[in-house]
Amino acid sequence: MPSEIVVDRFLPTVRSMLAAELSDRGFAQREIATRLGVSQAAVSQYLSGDRYVEERFAAEPRLRATVERIADGFDAGTMDDYEALAELLELVRAFEDRGPICAIHEEEMPALSGMGCDLCVRGRDSAVQAEREVLSNVRRAVRQFANATAVPAHVPNVGTNVAMALPEAADETDVAAVPGRIHAMRGGVNVPANPEFGGSHHVATTLLAATTAEPSVRGAVNLATSDDLLEAVPAGMEAVAFDAAYEDRRRRLDALFESGVPRIVYHEGAFGIEPVTYVFGRTAREAASLAVDLVGAVR
Repeated sequence: MPSEIVVDRFLPTVRSMLAAELSDRGFAQREIATRLGVSQAAVSQYLSGDRYVEERFAAEPRLRATVERIADGFDAGTMDDYEALAELLELVRAFEDRGPICAIHEEEMPALSGMGCDLCVRGRDSAVQAEREVLSNVRRAVRQFANATAVPAHVPNVGTNVAMALPEAADETDVAAVPGRIHAMRGGVNVPANPEFGGSHHVATTLLAATTAEPSVRGAVNLATSDDLLEAVPAGMEAVAFDAAYEDRRRRLDALFESGVPRIVYHEGAFGIEPVTYVFGRTAREAASLAVDLVGAVR
């Protein structure tokens, strides 16, 4: 919980910094202990550096300024304990709004990574919930895809990706995928990072065209096009070809999908463009499942 970060890291850091500031102003350890609400022994440990300090908080100009303001107020008699608490609570709220508390929280809770989380300031939010669900779906799809033994032989030289779009996605920032792409390596695949929104360009462009035409289609995986792969397409499922050129690709994909979105589309490459096949699904996991089944069926 973010509150645990406040208790375990923020408060000890504030107490240590405030103890040092008050000591510099001539406050006795007993008086400092009364102000901080801790024992005199704890104050001694703060002043000797024996208590934990979170450097990311200690280095924050906002925290340093707040601590100095409180110490000055205590020293001059112009600030009481109530006002000091108000100052610190305001700072906590600021740090929970995409600040250092958020950064530490993301480290402790990997599920929040890449979400630009603002749970603390907005509470439960349907848009944030949708983002979380999409990221979770892509993570599971990536694991399934990466663990399939037949996959490495069908990863394009430029890499592959597993992607999923938010409902009513407008651009690449609404599509979650693996930044840096997934590459074949030593008989397996290398997944360089957790999925993030905006982590893909080419797969995202193709997926956006598909989901615009058919909103239920929100997942995609790309593979290397080959005759063997196309021959493995299940009966009753058609693989539809399109022009490989990047120029006006979105417009041409929109035209291709006017009559519906096939589960599989492919191109055979062009000068400087590697042949690629795109596999679609309602989710990233569904697209990954079809892609795994497809490469597993190659003879």
